[in-house]
Order: sequence, then C-alpha cells, then structure tokens
Amino acid sequence: MTRTRITLEDVARAAGVSVATVDRVVNQRGGVATDKEAAILREARRLGLDRKLAIRPTAIKRIGVLIQPPSNPFHAQLREGIEQARAIYRDQNLLLQIEHIDPTRPHMIAAQIVRMGAWADGLILTVPASPDIFDAIQSLPERVPVVTMADDVPGCRRAAFIGPDDEKSGRVAGDLMGTLIGREGGEVLVLIGRYDMPGHSARAEGFAQVLAERHPTVRVMQVIETHEDKAAAATLALQALRKNARLRGVYLCSTGSAEITAVLPHTEIAVITHELTATRRALLKARKLQAVIDQKPILEARLAVETIAHLIGRLEGQAGSIATDIQIFMPESV
Repeated sequence: MTRTRITLEDVARAAGVSVATVDRVVNQRGGVATDKEAAILREARRLGLDRKLAIRPTAIKRIGVLIQPPSNPFHAQLREGIEQARAIYRDQNLLLQIEHIDPTRPHMIAAQIVRMGAWADGLILTVPASPDIFDAIQSLPERVPVVTMADDVPGCRRAAFIGPDDEKSGRVAGDLMGTLIGREGGEVLVLIGRYDMPGHSARAEGFAQVLAERHPTVRVMQVIETHEDKAAAATLALQALRKNARLRGVYLCSTGSAEITAVLPHTEIAVITHELTATRRALLKARKLQAVIDQKPILEARLAVETIAHLIGRLEGQAGSIATDIQIFMPESV
C-alpha cells in the first residue's frame, strides 16, 4: 500500500496557518512568531513531513547555566554533559551560555541569576540554597523556567530538579561504612562541603541514620563543613585521627579525596566519598579509597538540558523532576 505524501498544504491546514507561513518555517527563512513556528514544527513532525528534512526552529532560545569552574572535578563533569547536550540538540537552536559561580559568595550568585533572568529563556542552576539565591530565583519572570541540577534549592520557584536522592545516597554510604568497619566498631568523621548545599546535609543525615539503625557500634564523631577547601579537609581529617584513637572512617561529601588519603594511613582508616572523577578512580585502584558513590553528573546535565528544552517548547512532551540513579564503585570494579 502506497503511503500518501505529506505536503506543505497538509501542515498548513493542521496548524491553522497559510502555506506561505509553513514554507518560511520549513525552509528556515525566519520572520514567523515563535509560538506559531512551534505549532508548525509540531504538526510537521506529527504528520511526518519529509523526515529527511532538517526541521529546525529559526528563533534562538537562550539558556543560562550556572555551575562552578572546572577546577572542581564534579562541575567539570557537569560541563561535559552540557557540551554533549549541546551537540545532541543542535537542531533545536539552543544557545547554552555557561557562567561560573563562586559558592562562597551567594550574594554574587543571586546577582548573576537576576541578570540572566533579564535575557534568558530558561535557567539551569547548580547553586547553594542560600536565602539570597532563593529570593533571586523567586524574583525571576514567570516566562523563565528554572531547572536545578545535582543539588536542589528546596521550596523555590523551580520547574524541575534533576539529581539523586541524597539522603538515600548517604544511607548507602553509611551501610558500606558500617560493613567495612565491622562489629568491633569505631568512630567516623563526616566532612561536608557546605551546609547551604542541601544535598551535602541530606547525605550526612542519611549516613548517620543508617549507622544508628544497622551498625550501632559505629558512631559519627563529628560533622564538619570544609567550605569545599581541599587542604582544610585534609587538615580536619588528620586532626581527628590525632585526637581520637577510635577513628576508623572518613565520609567525605565534597572535594579533597587525594589530600585526605595522602595524610591518613589507608590500611587503618576507611574513606568513602562521592563522584567518580579520574583522580578518585586512581585512588580506588590504589585502595586508598574504599568506595565511591557516583551520581552520573554527565547524564544529569544532559537530562537537565532535555528538561529545559521541554519546558520552553523545543521538545514535545511534559517535563518534570527526574531522580537519577547512583552507582557504587569499589577497588575491584574500576
């Protein structure tokens, strides 16, 4: 049976516009209102108009992305995911503009968000959950959807969060730590990067919960904020070891794994952390780390771009929060 060929007239009729308007869109000559262009493209795809034709929106949609500089290995992976998404969705005419933040200066991040809101069609944010930043997000125009990525800003006017269940991740880390230390028990130092990164606090809470429930001989001696300072993390770990003969583990929720393992006797102290960077893979192979729990940041970033593309009408279908899976790596699995 021969399939009926779809014509520009068919698309025009379905979209409720003129054939000339459809022609301008499919031949990328511009001059068509964004909402009308989106309706034409939607009907063209639905009807199957010449599927070999690259049907691309002519109007650029500008997406602002706020992450830390690539000197933070986790954020370097987020950037890699953004770049992959840029290639995957090149036909959607998305302009992904990345700016770096200093997490120790939330007032400056708030100003960046407000400034981006003046020109962006959507925002992707991995930022602290400080009051200044919360207020900045709340002040954005309704036309600018916000997707938080990897770490949420609870209660704010964001359309979706793409990232893991951090409390669950912390529980996984706690169960691993309790099993590694064993029945003889001991104490564990918990190092989080920043209290205003909700994911870090949630990990620490989940970690302590599962120890109390399943490994009562293993106790959290202290939870300390490192401000994402690698040298400070190493100093705090060494101080804890010198002060506490029962220290048997360090749970690191932030940066500083190489620095910590350089000062600790890794045959006696179990170290568990997050995010499988190249450095942490090498530390696992050397058995200086006992486990790394990875939240797949490259995938998170790609999903964040896909989600914002749905929210601004460049991809069809509904968009919402996505809970990403975690993966456990140990010395024998890298």
